Amino acid sequence: MIEETAAHVHTFLRRRRVLLLAALLCVAHAWAQPLPSWNEGPAKQAIVRFVTGVTTAGGPDFIAPEDRIAVFDNDGTLWAEQPMYFQLAFMLDQVKAVAPRHPEWKNDPAFRALAARDHAALAAMGPKPVLKLLAVANSGMSVAVYDKTIRDWLATARHPKFQRSYTELVYVPMQELLAYLRANGFKTFIVSGGSVEFMRPWAEKAYGIPPEQIVGTITQTKLTVVGGKPVLMRSPKIDFVDDGPGKPVGIYRSIGRRPIFAFGNSDGDWQMLQWTAAGEGPRFMGLVHHTDAEREFAYDRQSRIDKLDNAWDEAVAKGWTVVDMRKD
Repeated sequence: MIEETAAHVHTFLRRRRVLLLAALLCVAHAWAQPLPSWNEGPAKQAIVRFVTGVTTAGGPDFIAPEDRIAVFDNDGTLWAEQPMYFQLAFMLDQVKAVAPRHPEWKNDPAFRALAARDHAALAAMGPKPVLKLLAVANSGMSVAVYDKTIRDWLATARHPKFQRSYTELVYVPMQELLAYLRANGFKTFIVSGGSVEFMRPWAEKAYGIPPEQIVGTITQTKLTVVGGKPVLMRSPKIDFVDDGPGKPVGIYRSIGRRPIFAFGNSDGDWQMLQWTAAGEGPRFMGLVHHTDAEREFAYDRQSRIDKLDNAWDEAVAKGWTVVDMRKD
């Protein structure tokens, strides 16, 4: 009886070990599979094929690690951007926050239109009066104070559709792609039309991209002395706009190497993709196409925010990878 019981226990433990081993093999297989949130298809295959090619030592497409530079647009590529750029939502809230210190704004048509959300009036007057208000509301403070203002806003602000914090609205598949590239010796950069000040407080936690690897629009900043201490103060002037043709310039200034891998989602990224494609050797150019109105938003050629038109046409003509948000 004892021997029979021992045999049953032995069999039970052996089966448990087999099941545990099988489970561990499944987990290991899942970890070994890159981009787990991506559906199998041409887009994922193109990414994996490119990365495999440029990282295979001795292969015809091998690229040394120091030249494995990957650049990503932020708005609409790494996180959502509709119904308005998230930084614009922050800057508009800044206008409201500082309005009590600017009683003269009561007679400003742009401020009245913003306060009333009068889109017709705003469209009629054009962007310049609004941009002037935004510049004033988001300047005249130290960079440290502005950084805290951004962090405080991100901690409390909620997206109007999803009712989630803005920093939760990042794309998991793109987080996986960033991690996959870094695991294969790439250095990843954000190259965005947004300001570097707005992205630095949260991008490292969200994407694993540190502040020094963020290229963006730059506001004029001046060193002054306050209370005997040097302080960097923000002015209402823009030093450099990192959008459209400005993106290759920003990459050249801040990175000093031409990327071999570039991802965007709109015509604002078109020149960055063209400049990447113009380099020698293997190149990867990718576009996110927003096609999922149910889970996110659907927009392209006619969009008010980040129109995808010319870049899409060139992607189709030249065989760049277009990632369908719903299918891929």
